[in-house]
Amino acid sequence: MIDLHSHLLPAVDDGARTVEQAVRTLHAMAHSGVTDLCLTPHLTASQAEQGIPPAYDAAFLALRAAAPAAPRLYRGAEVMLDRPLGPAACDDPAVRIAGTRYMLVEFPRLVAGEAVRSALAHVISLGLTPVLAHPERYSSCSVESVRRWRALGAVMQVDATTLLSPRPRGERARRLVEAGLADILAADNHGDSRMLLSAWQMLEEHGGRTQAHLLVSRNPAAILQDDLTEEVPPLPLKASLLERLRRLWAPTDE
Repeated sequence: MIDLHSHLLPAVDDGARTVEQAVRTLHAMAHSGVTDLCLTPHLTASQAEQGIPPAYDAAFLALRAAAPAAPRLYRGAEVMLDRPLGPAACDDPAVRIAGTRYMLVEFPRLVAGEAVRSALAHVISLGLTPVLAHPERYSSCSVESVRRWRALGAVMQVDATTLLSPRPRGERARRLVEAGLADILAADNHGDSRMLLSAWQMLEEHGGRTQAHLLVSRNPAAILQDDLTEEVPPLPLKASLLERLRRLWAPTDE
């Protein structure tokens, strides 16, 4: 399994606080079957134009010196598109996923669908391919809006553990998988217990071994190789299993 969204650079954002915490999480990831991991600390669009902050470079060197052999580590960033991305943001390969054309991007949760479409189109005009982090979080997310965002050439990254959530964003995440609109899954781990394995197991329960392979192995590998992702077939989710999920979690609103 390959995970392209994590916050394990120590003490640079709201993720792992120490090298020791990050290393413990890396061990747990390797034990769960993760072979490759991209470190994607938060950046704003204006910060991305100035390149990776020196503190991020120092944190990466410290983590790499202490990290186990597996999973293999790659660099990137999760760029908040709170303003139009400037051309200079393309210059530093450490801002992009493993130095490829792919860039992990996000938005504030309350964002209009047209604003997402316009910002993604602008990133594409710069010669990059935006990987939209957790589209299910955004207030404007729907099957129809995600179809429009993907039609631009953007890649959709659904959070793995959200697939098991009974909350509205979990419902939105499952609808995207059902419609074949999720391109990759990632754990969005912040030095905690969020892992890809839970989503793999859930998809297998629904008869989605092919979809699981594409979402957590084949398509993430294509991104690391600066290649094109494959379409993921729609996956009807079994109502009985979804009901079990709802019983496991107390219903809450977002």
